Amino acid sequence: MVKMLHKVLIANRGEIAIRVMRTAREMGMRTVAVFSEADRGALHVRMADEAVFIGPSPASESYLCGDKILAAAKLTGADCIHPGYGFLSENAAFAEACAEAGLVFVGPPPSAMRDMGSKTAAREKMAAAGVPVVPGAYAQTIEDALAGAEIIGYPIMLKAASGGGGKGMRLVNEAREMPSAWERARSEAKKFFGDDTVYLEKAIIAPRHVEIQVMGDQQGNVVHVFERDCSIQRRNQKVVEETPSPAATPELIARMGAIAVKGAKAVGYFSAGTFEFLLAQDGNFYFLEMNTRLQVEHPVTELVSGLDLVRLMFDVAAGKPLPFVQSDLTSRGVAIQCRIYAEDPATGYLPSPGTIQELRTPSGPGVRDDSGAYAGCTISSFYDPLVSKLCVWAPTREEAVQRMRRALGEYVVTGIKTNLAFHEALFRHPLFVAGHYDTGFLERESASLLAPATFAAEDEEAVAIALAVHKARSDRKAAAPHEGGTTGASSPWVADHRARLWRS
Repeated sequence: MVKMLHKVLIANRGEIAIRVMRTAREMGMRTVAVFSEADRGALHVRMADEAVFIGPSPASESYLCGDKILAAAKLTGADCIHPGYGFLSENAAFAEACAEAGLVFVGPPPSAMRDMGSKTAAREKMAAAGVPVVPGAYAQTIEDALAGAEIIGYPIMLKAASGGGGKGMRLVNEAREMPSAWERARSEAKKFFGDDTVYLEKAIIAPRHVEIQVMGDQQGNVVHVFERDCSIQRRNQKVVEETPSPAATPELIARMGAIAVKGAKAVGYFSAGTFEFLLAQDGNFYFLEMNTRLQVEHPVTELVSGLDLVRLMFDVAAGKPLPFVQSDLTSRGVAIQCRIYAEDPATGYLPSPGTIQELRTPSGPGVRDDSGAYAGCTISSFYDPLVSKLCVWAPTREEAVQRMRRALGEYVVTGIKTNLAFHEALFRHPLFVAGHYDTGFLERESASLLAPATFAAEDEEAVAIALAVHKARSDRKAAAPHEGGTTGASSPWVADHRARLWRS
């Protein structure tokens, strides 16, 4: 039976809350935001039809409190909850609590979330379903870990059984590294996931990280919506994503997609989900994990497929069947996403929280910027320092890379440090431009990507002129400010930004 959804509470914050809100509005639904103390002035709060305060700034006292979320839904008369990604999005107990409260959870069934929530259990389920998995072993003690590693063969990767996002992971190249790696992996797993269980996997050398987007309905239909290459990552966390993968043929993606669909059906999956694989240099691929939620990088899939994945999630949650079959779907062109973070690459990518003074986002043909930021907002130290997800689409990869360069050149953020200059350097790196990279690329190339800008003599002269023009405009502003205190003068950041562009 198809249900009518009228009001959604979005159990999240920032750009993903706004992303969900926009589709909900297009579908004629009213929207409810929740917010913590740190987010009183957040954009998602301003945009929602209603907003409910749910507690102090730490996520553990607000966004992770399912009882507070459910109370807010009852207070506002919401009939469904969309969890976004992170926080409670993969919490099976919360999904069950929604159902018990008479609310529709806009996501997969709790049973599938449980099956795939533990990496060890997920490996067993997928292996039984015929999905290729990386050779691995379980370990309760350091002795088990050493024995398992000898059987599998070094190098091996230690992984937290109950989490992801690069937390609780350690590469072990030889036996003497195991004791310290074992303790650090367990400690980190306990800190972030409340479970210090870890397991061993064979480390695949120089792989690509390629994931398959799946979408299923409650009638048992499942399709894949092609791939995303997430190999540009730092400390196992994604920084740039693109589709199609430069390393995969359509035939390979069709095989990976079929395997992902098979895996999803094996656990009775519906809604949006993602199968993550390691793609080895020999063309073999191995299951890593399944994310039972909407992915951060879903916009690139939307750009090449023409689908609105959030709308599909709402429709599936309401009981509607998918309006297409696999053969109806096509991938057109190339899409790339850069994660713009408030961080300082020069200091080891330490977060750079603070207040944004000036913000000018890129636009124009083929550009999409998903953001929860605005001039005057504060990037809080309590949450992920994501400023926005900058995406581009173009007919070819060469044009997409060129378009991203242009878009990055238009992006202006002052008041905080960002990784914009890092992205600009990446999109001019010859190996990245050629599509020749793997998951270890950033580590190997960090020196060249973080090198300070150097300028030819003529470029230095141009920079000096730009700075002089800025000073003259600033002096005029000080002498006769415009009404309301605004001015057309460029900020010092803009002069520096132009200097980086001129070096090319």
